[in-house]
Amino acid sequence: MSGTASGTASGTSAGAPAGASGTPAGAAASAAGSAGTAQDGPPRRRGRPAGTRTGDAAGTRERILAAAREEFSVRGYDRTSVRSIGKAAGVDAALVHHYFGTKEQVFAAAVEVSFGPALELPGAMAAGGPDGMGERLARFMLGVWENPVTRGPLLAIVRSAVTNERAAAVFRGLISRKVLARVAGELRVADPEFRVQLAAAQLVGIIMLRYVVKVEPIASAAAEDLVTVVAPTLQRYLTDPDVRPGAAEA
Repeated sequence: MSGTASGTASGTSAGAPAGASGTPAGAAASAAGSAGTAQDGPPRRRGRPAGTRTGDAAGTRERILAAAREEFSVRGYDRTSVRSIGKAAGVDAALVHHYFGTKEQVFAAAVEVSFGPALELPGAMAAGGPDGMGERLARFMLGVWENPVTRGPLLAIVRSAVTNERAAAVFRGLISRKVLARVAGELRVADPEFRVQLAAAQLVGIIMLRYVVKVEPIASAAAEDLVTVVAPTLQRYLTDPDVRPGAAEA
């Protein structure tokens, strides 16, 4: 359709007679142009979408991402669409596709931003050596969830992940690559991946009960009390030489 319109405008500006398309030859050419447009489908995206400037790109991307996080939080993964994200951000859905791709890719970007503070965990774990590692892990993770600024986006992502398998796969992949694998890389013991996953299972259980399901008395317990109680267990998982796969068979 755009090709036909631009062709007509071009012909008129060159001085073609207004009734030229009414001639048999003109009608045939017009019909052929229309048929070609219909067969070709939507034009292939090239470069930046119209209306975006290089200076606007970062701001537009951030606005879309903020809208996506809000949409996933309020509507959940299933009810959120690229179109609804674009509408919330005040942009066309094509612009969402341009910056992020599919809905899964938008969700992955939202997860990574929401878990930004947790991505600092490997560095925090490495500081100070193996002694006190369990306490540092508990204090760091509970601190992230105790902060209202970071808790809201995290809750939205976790709720989406527990209600949709595709969202769960995105969440699982990011956490495995960006957090668990990197923490395991800081351990200088046998079976680091197994140990980190045990520690993560302990913390995820507390996080789900305290912040998502809100089961008492864990939901209202002082965060410092939880750190004190859980830290020795985490320390054992991370450093005790007897913690290993198949330990029960030994």
